[in-house]
Amino acid sequence: MSLFAGKVALITGGNSGIGKATALKFAEEGAKVVIAARRESEGMQVVDEVKKAGNEAVFFKTDVTECDQVEELIKNAVEHFGRLDIAFNNAGISGGSQLIADITEADFDQIVNINVKSIWACMKYEIPAMLQGGGGTIVNNSSMGAFRTMRGISLYTATKAAVVGMTKGAAIDYARKGIRVNAVCPGIIKTPLSDEHQHLDDPEAEAAVGGRHPIGRVGTPEEVADAVLWLCSDASSFVTGQSIVVDGGLLVC
Repeated sequence: MSLFAGKVALITGGNSGIGKATALKFAEEGAKVVIAARRESEGMQVVDEVKKAGNEAVFFKTDVTECDQVEELIKNAVEHFGRLDIAFNNAGISGGSQLIADITEADFDQIVNINVKSIWACMKYEIPAMLQGGGGTIVNNSSMGAFRTMRGISLYTATKAAVVGMTKGAAIDYARKGIRVNAVCPGIIKTPLSDEHQHLDDPEAEAAVGGRHPIGRVGTPEEVADAVLWLCSDASSFVTGQSIVVDGGLLVC
């Protein structure tokens, strides 16, 4: 029997990378999938892939930094499928590499809004919808960078640490109301975003970056997706408020 038969799963930033891989895996396990993102054409391509595999999916164009759009997204998801059981709040940005004194106010607002405000906004509207259905599970996408920083990513580190903190707080708030809240903290994962910023589309660069990992390679979106699905499944029914690092051992080096 499919893990998520009869369940409805929402994935923000579900049009590429980790979000896309997670959406497809949820669909494979029987979930009805709601994909939210700003780029409509890519989102619709994921919907088409899900439908070709014989599962149900819908796309809603959404800027998750805008509360009114997030509220509308959750309303539309529930109206379309009748309920909301699972949410993977995945949308985020890297923020580039800047020394803290060089960060402009506009840069600050952009990365905080996308990486922090969006997580709060999504949970704000997801949780009431889940409570109406008797409970649910939420996974927020943080980063290994929440626990280890490096030159030029102080603001990124701060935003991802905030996601970890918000995850813990939300987990405590709703633990006795049938909602579990956890986070995944990916390391270096081969996605279109990492290809752009770390040049992982170059085999030599990928090999060099992968060689820094104890496991000997960078990760795949599917490996992060597997962790998300586990956190949303009954197999993790006693797990809440946790931040699961998926990084090939890089953090412990």
